[in-house]
Amino acid sequence: MIYSEYLFPNDMHIYWSLMIVTYPFITGLIAGAFIASALFHVFGLEELKPISRFALMVSLAFMVCATLPLLFHLGHPERALNVVITPHWHSAMAGFGFIYSFYLVVLTLEIWLSYWEEIVAYSKTSASGVKRLFWKTVALGVDETSGEIRQANRRAIYILGLIGIPSACTLHGYVGFIFGSLKSNPWWSTPLMPQVFLLSAIVSGLALLIVMYIALSSKGYLTWSFECLRTLCFYLWLSMLFYMISEGLEILFFFYESSDAWFVISTLLSTKLWVSFVLIQVGIGIVVPFTLLSIMIFVRNNQGAYTTMAVIAAATALFEVWMMRWNIVIGGQQFSKSYVGFRSYHPEWLDQEGILTTMGLTLLPFLLLYLLTRILPMKEAVEDEEPPAEVEPG
Repeated sequence: MIYSEYLFPNDMHIYWSLMIVTYPFITGLIAGAFIASALFHVFGLEELKPISRFALMVSLAFMVCATLPLLFHLGHPERALNVVITPHWHSAMAGFGFIYSFYLVVLTLEIWLSYWEEIVAYSKTSASGVKRLFWKTVALGVDETSGEIRQANRRAIYILGLIGIPSACTLHGYVGFIFGSLKSNPWWSTPLMPQVFLLSAIVSGLALLIVMYIALSSKGYLTWSFECLRTLCFYLWLSMLFYMISEGLEILFFFYESSDAWFVISTLLSTKLWVSFVLIQVGIGIVVPFTLLSIMIFVRNNQGAYTTMAVIAAATALFEVWMMRWNIVIGGQQFSKSYVGFRSYHPEWLDQEGILTTMGLTLLPFLLLYLLTRILPMKEAVEDEEPPAEVEPG
């Protein structure tokens, strides 16, 4: 029997708290949303056209806010740029700084080209001189949208999408790499950890897009397409399938190896993580959405029932990914380094890394997304041979 009192005085606290749970959750939404956009821009999946540009905006909004949880966690956030200015070339965190910066540039360029016609139209029709100057600057002084320019933009978006796919995967896969490379923690130290993080990121991004697409299209902000919803749900089901296999193989690996670490891991799963991992993450977060998504494959005619099941499946899948982050980050720190005794973690409400701060940082990308959609439209542009009609920003 392992007792929680058996802890050394210098080994009693959990140092990676809610901010480190929130950070991989937000970065996962970036990768998942971008993959959905790439399915249209790169692989030509026409069913996803109604949400392709909006997915890019979702990815950008979360991208801008992705590093904030790390900054809140750091004792000296003003030193954050040192990881890029004076990098340690063997450091995974330094690598993240360069990958993050590169992917941010790629994503911004792709959004700029995707909204090229609207930007040119705004530069011509903005009532205010300041607004017109701003949009002309963004349009680089170009005031035409000919068919040749459109074709060039499509080719550039295709190339940027090709570059962005491995960049997005690397951006989140590296988080799993950091955890998986920590040999001192058997709950984290597995080669499958990057794969589990990446697949769960795709699950969370697709799930978020499904919920937002249903909500926004019902209000007319996005063009409704049942085939778009069906395609998103199919890829969510496929992503969850591979994610479940990877997660199951990870646990099976620990069990089959039956090393000394399995003793503390099995005890952890049957005690501290029994509710959060077994009942909530697996029982609710995996079984419920995967079962619903499997049923939805055969539901073709009843759009109302399909949409309801899609909302429930996506919401529970999104919750499952957050719980997965919690169980990895917090759960992995709950057993002591001597494998004797367990730590406890009770987050504060008003702490620097407390519950309210976490909720605020999680909601901040949605506020930024709202501001972005006030500047650029959500809906896909209607293609024609003539330049788009005059429109006002917002």
